Amino acid sequence: MSRAFVKEDDAGEPPIVPPRAALPPGVPNYVTPAGLELLRAELSELEAARTKAESNREDEANRTRQLTILNAQISALNERLASARVIDPANQTEGEVRFGATVTLKTIKGPKPGMVRTFTIVGVDEADVAAGKIAFVAPIAKAVIGTKAGETATLKLGRNEELVEVVRVVY
Repeated sequence: MSRAFVKEDDAGEPPIVPPRAALPPGVPNYVTPAGLELLRAELSELEAARTKAESNREDEANRTRQLTILNAQISALNERLASARVIDPANQTEGEVRFGATVTLKTIKGPKPGMVRTFTIVGVDEADVAAGKIAFVAPIAKAVIGTKAGETATLKLGRNEELVEVVRVVY
């Protein structure tokens, strides 16, 4: 077909598909049972959106763009689901910080001595800092994994270094 019969809008740049949360190469894709359910729910939502987009015949250019984005998102999500390794926090060693633990830390030495923070260590797709869920590959999680209540760990947060005490570990 000649370019004379193609609308200029159709020749736009390819759509940008937002990437999933970073999972370092070679690192297992650990998820909690709740995280696996969230991924499955997300897949259902994307598939429903794709079905809706496929039925839209009014704006062919926009339809194609939407389907390209949705198909890429579904593909990436299916890869994550296929590689998911479910770790049930209930089966973890009590009192020791592991995947799925809710950890309370108290700063002993650093910019804010006495500061207390609590977070849960989860999979990369479940992480939500505002909700207190930290990915197991995050520096703060790596620094405390393997410690027990009463032990200390050193956190390197940017230029700052903090000495923290693990106050509580709950599953």
